[in-house]
Amino acid sequence: MSSPPVTDEPVKGPKDARLIHLIMSSLGVPAYSQTVPLQLLTFAHRYTQQLVQDSQVYAEHSRGTGVPISVEDVRLAVASQVNHSFTGPPPKEFLLELATERNRKPLPQIQPSYGLRLPPEKYCLTQPNWISSNESRTLDTTQDFPEESRMDEEPTTSDIKEEPR
Repeated sequence: MSSPPVTDEPVKGPKDARLIHLIMSSLGVPAYSQTVPLQLLTFAHRYTQQLVQDSQVYAEHSRGTGVPISVEDVRLAVASQVNHSFTGPPPKEFLLELATERNRKPLPQIQPSYGLRLPPEKYCLTQPNWISSNESRTLDTTQDFPEESRMDEEPTTSDIKEEPR
Protein backbone atom coordinates (compact mmCIF):
# COMPACT_ATOMS: atom_id res chain seq x y z
CA MET A 1 0.00 0.00 0.00
CA SER A 2 1.57 3.28 -1.06
CA SER A 3 0.91 6.64 0.52
CA PRO A 4 -0.54 9.54 -1.46
CA PRO A 5 1.89 12.06 -2.89
CA VAL A 6 3.11 14.96 -0.77
CA THR A 7 1.68 18.27 -1.86
CA ASP A 8 2.14 21.94 -1.08
CA GLU A 9 -0.53 23.34 -3.40
CA PRO A 10 -3.71 24.96 -2.05
CA VAL A 11 -6.37 22.57 -0.88
CA LYS A 12 -9.64 22.38 -2.77
CA GLY A 13 -12.39 20.88 -0.73
CA PRO A 14 -14.39 21.29 2.43
CA LYS A 15 -14.01 24.33 4.64
CA ASP A 16 -12.51 22.26 7.47
CA ALA A 17 -9.82 20.83 5.19
CA ARG A 18 -8.91 24.31 4.00
CA LEU A 19 -8.76 25.47 7.61
CA ILE A 20 -6.39 22.59 8.45
CA HIS A 21 -4.27 23.63 5.44
CA LEU A 22 -4.09 27.21 6.73
CA ILE A 23 -3.15 26.03 10.22
CA MET A 24 -0.41 23.78 8.82
CA SER A 25 1.03 26.55 6.66
CA SER A 26 0.93 29.05 9.57
CA LEU A 27 2.89 26.53 11.67
CA GLY A 28 5.57 26.39 8.97
CA VAL A 29 4.70 23.02 7.44
CA PRO A 30 5.11 23.65 3.71
CA ALA A 31 4.41 20.14 2.39
CA TYR A 32 2.53 17.14 3.74
CA SER A 33 0.61 14.11 2.56
CA GLN A 34 -2.95 14.61 1.38
CA THR A 35 -4.19 12.26 4.11
CA VAL A 36 -2.92 14.48 6.95
CA PRO A 37 -5.91 16.88 6.97
CA LEU A 38 -8.30 13.93 6.93
CA GLN A 39 -6.47 12.27 9.82
CA LEU A 40 -6.51 15.51 11.81
CA LEU A 41 -10.21 16.04 11.10
CA THR A 42 -10.97 12.47 12.19
CA PHE A 43 -9.02 12.97 15.41
CA ALA A 44 -10.77 16.30 16.11
CA HIS A 45 -14.18 14.76 15.43
CA ARG A 46 -13.58 11.78 17.72
CA TYR A 47 -12.07 13.96 20.45
CA THR A 48 -14.98 16.44 20.34
CA GLN A 49 -17.55 13.65 20.28
CA GLN A 50 -15.92 12.01 23.31
CA LEU A 51 -15.84 15.36 25.16
CA VAL A 52 -19.54 16.00 24.50
CA GLN A 53 -20.46 12.48 25.65
CA ASP A 54 -18.38 12.82 28.83
CA SER A 55 -19.85 16.26 29.50
CA GLN A 56 -23.36 14.84 29.15
CA VAL A 57 -22.53 12.03 31.59
CA TYR A 58 -21.13 14.53 34.12
CA ALA A 59 -24.18 16.78 33.74
CA GLU A 60 -26.61 13.90 34.23
CA HIS A 61 -24.66 12.65 37.24
CA SER A 62 -24.56 16.03 38.97
CA ARG A 63 -27.95 17.53 38.08
CA GLY A 64 -30.17 14.67 36.86
CA THR A 65 -31.34 13.49 33.47
CA GLY A 66 -32.41 15.81 30.67
CA VAL A 67 -30.34 18.80 31.76
CA PRO A 68 -28.20 20.85 29.38
CA ILE A 69 -24.41 20.67 29.47
CA SER A 70 -22.72 23.49 31.39
CA VAL A 71 -19.28 25.01 30.98
CA GLU A 72 -18.14 23.28 34.19
CA ASP A 73 -19.13 19.91 32.74
CA VAL A 74 -17.09 20.58 29.60
CA ARG A 75 -14.08 21.74 31.67
CA LEU A 76 -14.29 18.59 33.78
CA ALA A 77 -14.50 16.43 30.63
CA VAL A 78 -11.50 18.21 29.08
CA ALA A 79 -9.45 17.82 32.29
CA SER A 80 -10.39 14.16 32.49
CA GLN A 81 -9.53 13.56 28.84
CA VAL A 82 -6.19 15.38 29.12
CA ASN A 83 -5.22 13.39 32.21
CA HIS A 84 -6.30 10.11 30.62
CA SER A 85 -5.33 10.36 26.95
CA PHE A 86 -2.48 12.83 26.66
CA THR A 87 0.48 11.93 28.80
CA GLY A 88 3.71 13.80 28.57
CA PRO A 89 7.20 12.45 28.96
CA PRO A 90 8.44 11.77 32.48
CA PRO A 91 10.36 14.57 34.20
CA LYS A 92 14.05 14.92 33.41
CA GLU A 93 15.04 14.41 37.08
CA PHE A 94 13.20 11.09 37.19
CA LEU A 95 14.94 9.87 34.02
CA LEU A 96 18.34 10.97 35.37
CA GLU A 97 17.70 9.09 38.60
CA LEU A 98 16.77 5.93 36.68
CA ALA A 99 19.84 6.28 34.47
CA THR A 100 22.24 6.67 37.40
CA GLU A 101 20.67 3.70 39.16
CA ARG A 102 20.98 1.57 36.02
CA ASN A 103 24.54 2.72 35.30
CA ARG A 104 25.83 1.93 38.81
CA LYS A 105 26.44 -1.66 37.77
CA PRO A 106 29.35 -1.68 35.31
CA LEU A 107 29.24 -3.67 32.12
CA PRO A 108 31.26 -6.91 32.11
CA GLN A 109 34.77 -6.68 30.74
CA ILE A 110 35.31 -7.82 27.18
CA GLN A 111 37.35 -11.00 27.13
CA PRO A 112 40.22 -10.95 24.64
CA SER A 113 39.45 -13.59 22.02
CA TYR A 114 39.56 -14.15 18.30
CA GLY A 115 36.60 -14.39 16.02
CA LEU A 116 33.05 -13.25 16.22
CA ARG A 117 31.86 -12.17 19.67
CA LEU A 118 28.39 -13.51 20.36
CA PRO A 119 26.25 -13.29 23.48
CA PRO A 120 25.84 -16.39 25.66
CA GLU A 121 24.22 -19.33 23.89
CA LYS A 122 20.93 -19.00 25.75
CA TYR A 123 20.45 -15.58 24.07
CA CYS A 124 21.44 -16.72 20.56
CA LEU A 125 18.77 -17.82 18.12
CA THR A 126 21.07 -20.24 16.33
CA GLN A 127 19.90 -23.42 18.07
CA PRO A 128 17.55 -25.74 16.17
CA ASN A 129 13.95 -25.53 17.32
CA TRP A 130 13.09 -29.09 16.39
CA ILE A 131 14.07 -32.61 17.42
CA SER A 132 13.70 -35.60 15.16
CA SER A 133 11.99 -38.66 16.63
CA ASN A 134 15.26 -40.57 16.40
CA GLU A 135 17.01 -37.94 18.51
CA SER A 136 14.22 -37.96 21.06
CA ARG A 137 14.58 -41.73 21.39
CA THR A 138 18.29 -41.34 22.07
CA LEU A 139 17.53 -38.66 24.61
CA ASP A 140 15.06 -40.98 26.34
CA THR A 141 17.22 -44.10 26.14
CA THR A 142 20.97 -44.28 26.04
CA GLN A 143 21.02 -47.04 23.38
CA ASP A 144 22.80 -46.59 20.07
CA PHE A 145 20.94 -46.65 16.79
CA PRO A 146 20.93 -49.89 14.85
CA GLU A 147 23.00 -50.00 11.71
CA GLU A 148 19.89 -49.76 9.51
CA SER A 149 19.21 -46.14 10.48
CA ARG A 150 21.80 -44.11 8.69
CA MET A 151 22.33 -40.36 8.57
CA ASP A 152 22.29 -40.24 4.76
CA GLU A 153 18.61 -41.29 4.70
CA GLU A 154 16.03 -38.52 4.30
CA PRO A 155 13.83 -38.07 7.39
CA THR A 156 10.10 -38.30 6.93
CA THR A 157 7.64 -35.78 8.32
CA SER A 158 6.63 -38.26 11.00
CA ASP A 159 10.27 -38.31 12.21
CA ILE A 160 10.31 -34.58 12.94
CA LYS A 161 8.41 -33.00 15.82
CA GLU A 162 8.54 -29.42 16.96
CA GLU A 163 10.24 -28.63 20.23
CA PRO A 164 8.12 -26.65 22.71
CA ARG A 165 9.31 -23.11 23.21
